Amino acid sequence: MDKTKFKIRPWEMSDIDSLVKYANNWNVAKNMTDKFPHPYTENNGKAFIEFATKDLPIHLFAIDIDGEAIGGIGIHPQDDIHRNNAELGYWLAEPFWGQGIISEAIKQTVDFAFTTYDINRVFAIPFGTNIASQKVLEKNNFILEGKFDKVLIKNGELLDELIYAIRRENWKK
Repeated sequence: MDKTKFKIRPWEMSDIDSLVKYANNWNVAKNMTDKFPHPYTENNGKAFIEFATKDLPIHLFAIDIDGEAIGGIGIHPQDDIHRNNAELGYWLAEPFWGQGIISEAIKQTVDFAFTTYDINRVFAIPFGTNIASQKVLEKNNFILEGKFDKVLIKNGELLDELIYAIRRENWKK
């Protein structure tokens, strides 16, 4: 797979079948917050697409190959005293892992974040068990800013919370 063949675009209700097909996978869901349900149903998908397409500018995107949504990536601008920050979130369908897609999608989404929002920092919070996500963030110049031991609970297991971030001043380096 040539990673240059993917694009990032707004979600559409016509993505529902591919969203449910790829999101309904425990290997994806186990690395996500509980807001990403498992099993992942058509109703979950419809609710998500409605949520993802309601704000302007659109900031939650489908990762698309040949017209099929194979994952999602987005920026969540923070508010109040955290308004100089935005959280990066992403997932990719398991058949597309290890092909460089998510790394390039992160680069494009960080570019979008810093050019669209008046923010100084983009952060991501992978689980301590998600080594692949940690590596892809590091590859994109994110720095590990903090680690909190056994503060998350997922599927009855206590997990470490990691906080990775990239600052505007380090963005283009």
